[in-house]
Amino acid sequence: MKTWAIANQKGGVGKTTTTLCLARGLVDAGYRVLLVDLDPHASLSHAFGVPVDPPSRGSYEIFVEAGAMLSRFARPTAVEGLQLCPSQPALATLERRGASQPGLGLSLGRALHAARDLWDYALLDCPPTLGLLMINALAAADRLVAPTQTDPLALHGLRDMLRTTQMVERSRRRPLPQAILATLHDKRTRAGMQSLQELRERYGERVCPDPIPLDTRLRDAVAIASAPSLHSRGADAYREALQWLLDPLSFQCEAA
Repeated sequence: MKTWAIANQKGGVGKTTTTLCLARGLVDAGYRVLLVDLDPHASLSHAFGVPVDPPSRGSYEIFVEAGAMLSRFARPTAVEGLQLCPSQPALATLERRGASQPGLGLSLGRALHAARDLWDYALLDCPPTLGLLMINALAAADRLVAPTQTDPLALHGLRDMLRTTQMVERSRRRPLPQAILATLHDKRTRAGMQSLQELRERYGERVCPDPIPLDTRLRDAVAIASAPSLHSRGADAYREALQWLLDPLSFQCEAA
C-alpha cells in the first residue's frame, strides 16, 4: 500500500478537495483506496455524511487503543472501492496525550503497516497545523502532496510546510518525496500568475505542470464525494495531476 499525506500548514488551500478528487481518480483507475481523516474539523468525514453525534469510531482510536486495526474503523462509502476512516473532535486532545504517552508519534505508521495488504492507496487528509497529527502523517507517508494557492501568503505557508518535511526526513532517516499542486488558481489575476511563476522557479519539477483552476463546482465536498462521476475544468485538472503523480519520473523526489 502506498501512502500519500495531503498536507499544508496553511488552511483554505484545498486539502480536502484535493484528497477527494485524487481518491476518486484512483478508484476510477481500479485501485482500492482508504481515506484517513486526521483533521478534528472533519470536513472529509462530513462530505461522506458521517454523523457528528454520537461520533463514529475512527482515526482517534488509532492513537489511543493498543494494536488498533484500521480495518475495524474503515467504513464503506457510496463509491465502490473507496473506504473512509472518519475523524472525531477528540483528535484535538491528542497533543496533551503525546507529552505523557511515548511512541504516540508512530501510531499511524504502525496501523498503516499492519493494513498494507488491504488497500492499494491510503490518502491522509491532514489538519492545517503543525502538531502530532501532521507529524504522524509525514512519518508514515511515502509521499507528501502539498496543495497551495497561487498567492503570496500561501507560498509562505508552503515554505513552512517543506521545512517541516525536512525535519521529519531527518528524523525518519529516509526521504519523503514531495509533489506540489497549485490549486484554486485564477489566471486572470496578476498575483495569481506571478505566484505561479515563483512557485515553478523556486521548486522546479516538484510542481505539477498544470495548475488546478478556480472551479466553483469543486466547492461542494458532498457532491465530490457522492457524484457518480466528476466533470468540470477543475475535475479534469485533478485527473491530469493524478497521472503526473502516478508517473515516477515526472518530478523531483529530493528536497531542495
